[in-house]
Amino acid sequence: MRVRKAVFPVAGMGTRFLPATKASPKEMMPVVDKPLIQYAVEEAAEAGITDMVFITGRNKRAIEDHFDKAYEMEAELEAKNKQALLEIVRNTVPPSVNCIYIRQNEALGLGHAVLCAFPVVGHEPFAVLLADDLMDTAAGVPGVLQQMVRVFDTKHASVLAVQDVPPAETKSYGIVGTKMGSALAGSDKRLEEITQMVEKPDAGDAPSTLAVVGRYILSGDIFDRLRKIRPGSGGEIQLTDGIVALLQTDPVLAYRFDGVRYDCGSKIGYLKATVELGLKHHEVGPEFSKYLDGYVQRK
Repeated sequence: MRVRKAVFPVAGMGTRFLPATKASPKEMMPVVDKPLIQYAVEEAAEAGITDMVFITGRNKRAIEDHFDKAYEMEAELEAKNKQALLEIVRNTVPPSVNCIYIRQNEALGLGHAVLCAFPVVGHEPFAVLLADDLMDTAAGVPGVLQQMVRVFDTKHASVLAVQDVPPAETKSYGIVGTKMGSALAGSDKRLEEITQMVEKPDAGDAPSTLAVVGRYILSGDIFDRLRKIRPGSGGEIQLTDGIVALLQTDPVLAYRFDGVRYDCGSKIGYLKATVELGLKHHEVGPEFSKYLDGYVQRK
């Protein structure tokens, strides 16, 4: 089956960016001129996703408004003949995309947020994108999710995006143990078959330094596993525990993607993304580069 649906868990409070996120969703924080959630939606659309399923919470109405039609703004821009700006507003969502919103009434973890999508996703394979993780690829290189969809179409197995992290940081991620060269992974050096997965282990307990980051393609069977697992610390249902249960019956692949991940859930990651994407921006890149060069020289 084709991957046609993507789930965006966007109900979190964004406490690491207070007070900016007191009244505005963290997913709406802009990197240059687009909010984080739009980068993720564009990546999904590039990968052929047609149904965008947002798992929202209170104070997240701005996300719905962002992807809705802005009649008043469009009318004003059209009346003033500001065609370039009008096209930007109209192209926030590709015409082929359908946006669906589901309220997560309680913050019960990432696994619970994904489980909330079952009425829409059913038993189809689907993608999960965490907007905090902004994925950037070089010119001419497919987006990270498109790369993963191609793997899924070939291997017909769940796929998790992974990257190596310093040992001191394993306690911030789900960490996988893998075997290389399995019959399923084949000769692709970017692919490894997952044998185990541990949520936020200390360095001494981690099976590797290979961390799962914010892109997943999952079999619809994950929903049955998520319904059966017990809540962990804080009463939360962890997606990691659901994937561990899925591993008992289904193969899951770790994919070392071609691209750069910016952890925009952290202040330093957000600043790095702003600088790097600002330098690449067609409108402000050259001037911004000159400014940074001058700044370095002044220091």
